[in-house]
Amino acid sequence: MIRPLEWFIGLRYLSAARGRGPVSFMSAASILGIGLGVAALIIILSAMNGLEAESRSRLLSLSEHITLRVDRPDADVEALQLSLAAADGVASVSPFMRLEAMLSSGAYLKPAIIRGIDPRAEDPESDLAGVIGLDVLESLEPGSNRILLGRFVASNLLVQVGDQITVWIAEIDGGRPAPRRVGFTVAGVFAAGVEVHDSNLALIHLADASRLSGRDGAPQSLAISLEEPMDVVRVGAALASELGEGYVWSNWAEENSALFRAMAIEKIMMTILLMFIAGVAVFNVVASLMMVVNEKEKDIAILRTMGLEPKKLSRIFLIQGALVGVGGTLAGVVVGLLVASNLETILPWLEQVFGFQIMPGDVFYVTRVPSEIRLGDLLLIPGFAIGITLLATIYPARRASKIEPADVLRYE
Repeated sequence: MIRPLEWFIGLRYLSAARGRGPVSFMSAASILGIGLGVAALIIILSAMNGLEAESRSRLLSLSEHITLRVDRPDADVEALQLSLAAADGVASVSPFMRLEAMLSSGAYLKPAIIRGIDPRAEDPESDLAGVIGLDVLESLEPGSNRILLGRFVASNLLVQVGDQITVWIAEIDGGRPAPRRVGFTVAGVFAAGVEVHDSNLALIHLADASRLSGRDGAPQSLAISLEEPMDVVRVGAALASELGEGYVWSNWAEENSALFRAMAIEKIMMTILLMFIAGVAVFNVVASLMMVVNEKEKDIAILRTMGLEPKKLSRIFLIQGALVGVGGTLAGVVVGLLVASNLETILPWLEQVFGFQIMPGDVFYVTRVPSEIRLGDLLLIPGFAIGITLLATIYPARRASKIEPADVLRYE
């Protein structure tokens, strides 16, 4: 097989590095450093992607994908519900109400968001039924004054299933606030796995919520569940355009934008910090190539006297550095993919061996570390590693091409 001269010499210098002491060690350290940096980036970003997806899934389990407030007195709620349910991308539509209230049990008080729902209108396959349980949801009957509490709401009130609590609703009577209280029975305690629900949310029947708010049975809003929650912007715009003006719309992405923006910023900062790990390995690449250049000065001078052009001479070291970068990157990708794809198995094993828990349930809502490998990360990370390695080879290659044969071979 005929290879260009630059490739032949570059591969020879790289393979001959095994027995050259410090140079061999620096080359191996360069490959190892790049591989570790790439693997760490893939593993950490996959874990962060998994945590983001898990948080989003838990948040959506008890959140409305799109909310339509029905404040117009002439609005036909049933007709709106049927029209929206038939729209493209909509999975289901159900009426609900949202109230701000104060809950009390004995001497304990807890502010909460009360959501009035109609269990019969909820999809049995929905996340809501999955989190709470269909049998528990069906225990909410009109006029029963039963309530479901988030686990931290129940913990703050020191109540359990079957206990009595008081719901306080603020009313305006003659221009003055006049709080009204209604007794409820705790029918269940749910754990959604996200703080905004577990520590603030309570569920009652829609009829009871309507009576509390004084709407006489009329729902306040419609909850629109989508087939694809991530398509909320496009579907929401299409629904708003179809119904026209006069309605108030909101969606889960807008309501929780601060949370996901913070997660995105955290991911970006973590990516930048981890990229420095791969960046440190670049200095090893520069150092190892400079040591090769210094060691091979005589060889370089002889090649120059034999007519090898400076451009081709610099290409020898560019090839050598590129091979180090590609080799380390490929090794890192393989290790990163193996660890990231088995992260949910590896971490429990480590916890069992070393006797500690990475994410204890009394501190974190997510007690396991999920992993989600994304194609964008697999393209960005190796591309970055190979790119900075190629940049690191430029100076040693230029340094080699500027060696003067007369200066090196003067005393030979």
